[in-house]
Amino acid sequence: MIYFAGLAIAVALVAVAACGCGIGQGITVHGAITSMARQPEMSGKIQLVMFIGLAFIESLTIYSLMMSFILMAKIPKTDVVLELIQHAVK
Repeated sequence: MIYFAGLAIAVALVAVAACGCGIGQGITVHGAITSMARQPEMSGKIQLVMFIGLAFIESLTIYSLMMSFILMAKIPKTDVVLELIQHAVK
């Protein structure tokens, strides 16, 4: 039972990681746009560094999506879990 609960919690935490990646991308773009507005002559270098950072953040999002698919495949069907619960109660 604890194994199934751990899997469910892990899938939920991977979803939180994906949300964190979205927030991180927003913060990154905001910082880049703010710095480009302050120093327009550096916009090319700032944009390059921003794209590299966004690529790293996006790779983390893809890895978390992959982990969620792997963990969801490990979760058994509902009828199996209910059967285990019924045997544990008896």
